[in-house]
Formats: sequence, C-alpha cells, structure tokens
Amino acid sequence: MTVQQQRGHCRAGAWRRHSCLLAGTLARAWHFHAASPALLICACCLTLPAAHAQTGCLGRPYPNTVIQNPLDLTASNGVLKAELTLRSQEMLELPLKACYVYDAGSEQVEAPTLRLAPGDTLDLSLKNEFSYFRHHTTPPPPSPPPHDPCTGGNTATTSTNIDFHGLNIPPDCHAGEATITTIENTDPPFTYKFQIPQDHPPGMYWYHPLRLGSATVQLNGGASGVIIVSGIEKVKPEVAGLPERILVVRQQFDDDDPEAWPPGESELSLNFELSVSPHRPSPVIQMKPGAKEFWRVANAASQAFLALRVMFGKTAQPVKLIALDGVPVRKSVDLRTIELPPGGRAEFIVTGPAAGQEARLLQTEVEIGRTGPESDEQELAKIVATPDAKVPPALVGGMPGATAPAPRPAARPTVVRKLYFAEANNGTIGPTRYFLAVEGQTPRTFKPSAPPAVVTKVGAVEDWIIANRTGENHAFSMHGVHFLLLAADGKTLLNPEMRDTVTVPAWEGEGPYPTVRLRLDFRDPRTAGTHVFHCHILHHAETGGMGKLQVNPQ
Repeated sequence: MTVQQQRGHCRAGAWRRHSCLLAGTLARAWHFHAASPALLICACCLTLPAAHAQTGCLGRPYPNTVIQNPLDLTASNGVLKAELTLRSQEMLELPLKACYVYDAGSEQVEAPTLRLAPGDTLDLSLKNEFSYFRHHTTPPPPSPPPHDPCTGGNTATTSTNIDFHGLNIPPDCHAGEATITTIENTDPPFTYKFQIPQDHPPGMYWYHPLRLGSATVQLNGGASGVIIVSGIEKVKPEVAGLPERILVVRQQFDDDDPEAWPPGESELSLNFELSVSPHRPSPVIQMKPGAKEFWRVANAASQAFLALRVMFGKTAQPVKLIALDGVPVRKSVDLRTIELPPGGRAEFIVTGPAAGQEARLLQTEVEIGRTGPESDEQELAKIVATPDAKVPPALVGGMPGATAPAPRPAARPTVVRKLYFAEANNGTIGPTRYFLAVEGQTPRTFKPSAPPAVVTKVGAVEDWIIANRTGENHAFSMHGVHFLLLAADGKTLLNPEMRDTVTVPAWEGEGPYPTVRLRLDFRDPRTAGTHVFHCHILHHAETGGMGKLQVNPQ
C-alpha cells in the first residue's frame, strides 16, 4: 500500500483518527509484524520518513499512561544554563507537532521545567529548527545575512521567539521582549539571558512562542514548558513536604487554518497525553489513598478556557487555593472549580480519593459566548489511589525565595483608563480582525512598529476598566507587571488577588458590556520600558488584538 493509499484510508474525522491512534498503541503493545493487517489499518499513525523524524519531535505518551512531571533543570552556582531546540514534525493525517527539545546526554526530552530561585540568572540558548510552513504557501526568503533577531525579521511560520510568561523581567531583547524579536530558522542559536529579581513572587510561570505569524501554530503543536520560581513554601508553609505535581494542559487542532474562527475540532492533552475519553483511555494520575498533593496547573492552550474539578464519583471536591498566575494568594480558600483563561496558572492542594474510589480530573463545560467555539465537558485524567502509587517528589523546603506575599498596589489610582475588545469582519466573508483598543482612540489592528497605545510614567498607579463588546470571551494578558483584579462584571471582588491573565466575559448582544477592573502599579522603577498587553487567545493576538504600553522613567 502506498503512502497516498494509506492517507486515503484515514481522513481527518476525529473518530477515525482516535481509532487509528488506539489501534496503533495496541499494535505496538502486541508486537505485530510489519505485514500485519492491524498496522495497515493504522497506517495514518506513521510519521514522515525516517530522515525527517531524526530531527523532528520526540514520541509522546501512549493512552492510559501514568502522568509524570517533566524533567527539572536547576541552577548551579546561581546560573541555569541550558540549550533548547525548537523543532517541528508533520504526521500523516495527524496534527502538527512542535516541540522544545533538550539534550540530557543519555536521552533527549521535551519541554523541561526551568527551576530558578530569586537572584538566579537564566542563560538559555534557543536553536530554531522549525521547518513547517502551511501547505499551498511559499515561505518568504530568510532575512539577508547577517540577521540580528533583535531588529525583527520575516513573519513566516518558521520564525519564532520565546515569551517568559508572567516573569517580572525587563522588556528588552534577550529577555522579556516578544513582539519584535524574530529568530529565523537560518539563524545561529539565540541567547536569552536575564536575572530573576530577588523579590520575585515564588510560583508557576511558563514559556512559549509569541512571534506574530507563527505563535498559534507553534503553541498548538505543543511548544510550551513550565518555569518555577522557588520559595512558595516560605509564604505558604502548608505546601512544604507535599508531593509537587506539575500539570500542563495543552490543545491541538485537527487543521491549521490561520483564518478559521471559530476553529475546528481540537483535543486537550495533559502533559502531552491526549485526553479524548471515550475514544481512548484517559491519562492516569496516581495518588496515595487519602494523601494530599500540591498541584501546579498551567493552561498552555491557545484558546481553551478551563473550569477544572476534582471529582469523586459525581461530587466535586474542594481544593485549597495557594497561588494564581505565579503569585501566592493573600487568602487561601477552598474552591470546587478552578477557572483558568488561556495562559493562566493555578496552584492548589488536592486530597486524594480512598483506595478503589472512582475519581477523575474533569474539564467542565464552559460558556464561551454566542460567537465563540464550543467548550464541552471532557475527562482530563483518571485519579487512581493505590498504596504503591508513583507520586512525584515532595516540595523541598529551604529553597531561596520570598518570605512575604507580593506587595499590593496603592489604595487609590492616579489614573483611570477604559479599554475594550472589539471585532470586525474584513469584508463580507472575513477573516475577522480583532482589536484591543483604548476608548477615545481609533481602533487599529496591532503592528509592532506602531506607537504605544498607552503612555504612562514610573510612579503612576492606574485602574484599567476593560470591556468586552464581542460575543465571545477574551483573555486579557499583561506583560512585565501583575495587576490586582478588583472587579468583574461590575461586581467588586471580596478577595482581590494579583493576576497576569484574566477572562473578560462575552457580551450577550444586549445590555451593558461586561467589564473587569484592574489596578496596575508602576511605582517600581524597574517597570520602565515598553510592555505589551493582548488577548491570550493567540489567534486573536496575531490578528490584531494587542497593544503596547510605554512606561517612561520618572
């Protein structure tokens, strides 16, 4: 059977693809020979030729695999020095893979966790070997040599950069700048190097591409990883000694159509293992019966809004909230649902089920809005309690880190601004353009070369009221500084907490526009520079929903 014949037997329908994936797993488990009919039935599982696969992405977990933490990379003598390679791999009739690969010596691993203490320096080399470009398109030629990534470059899907999401670092090239910096796949390795501030909040952050023109396709392929700033047990001693579980929710799409919105069918995954029950068995989280664990969860999906529950049977269990978006909360409360927009993170304590008790981690149905994509209920993992559970290592105490909660903004703002999300079709058939506009200014789609939409100065404390004038949810995200979420939809929050990404709910088509009110504190001289803010549905950001904030020195 030829490759073309094999493709003809496996089209893009989700049920057929899930069946092939499951059949392929069974074939490997039963050691079928190459001539086995089962392998021919599952021909769509084959990757591209071996010569491509050698420089492509690594294998990802089979169904029913026990979830494990990513490999940890830690600093030595105050410096974490590492080399990552961004690669791509097309799969016959399957979604594109995009991966950060780390060479650990004896093996290569995908998306390691970068662990840093306040005061540590990250010295990260990124080699871009991303080769995928959209079918029926011609990639632009590389920039003339010598190319300096700090000055920009071509916007092909093969270009990239890294956004160190949530870290309070300078918005400079080789650090926190993520809209101009362009690393082309013909460039030599590019070095990111910066220091984590001594007073940086301890918690969970993450890294991912944000080069406009390629960010969505690369993130959908899986290019993302976790950053942990140590010391949370000093602020929240109740987590000390608990098994620390790193969970990353990603999202892959059946088709790569840059103009399609709402997007087509997609699947969520947990630590790279697809969660598509009942099409195939779910990932497995093993816990000791009745034991407590410290879960650190990142929403690394490009557009999925999460509403997570730990279910025992049909009952949602309370979990104790510890941190949001990398910042320990002022007041730990028990919640039965953890809501996370794209890009958001939550850290919480989970108590496991009794031995033999049915339990699972559930993504519940989320109301996205009348024009947004569907968001159905989905089991992300089964939770299995067993005395010989493979649990992750305990959170080690005594690590460097902050000893007090992050400071809060001043009680009164010096400026109040109003911004809003809007959408407009480009003609009668699209594609849709997205705006994140300042009230009183003419809405424009974002261009990196455009002047800042907002200009302020060090010393200011600002309230931003952000409205949603569209029929779908948006995820407002701010670079470089966290904000205090004061109110949502006109209701003052009793326990406001620091965030870097927040959901702005959809407008129902009548009545007032939904809003959130944020307080941003620019009194720290280190906030000076040009930061970006955007919708963290990356398709929206790439098609206009972004703006620049310039903070001038005092």
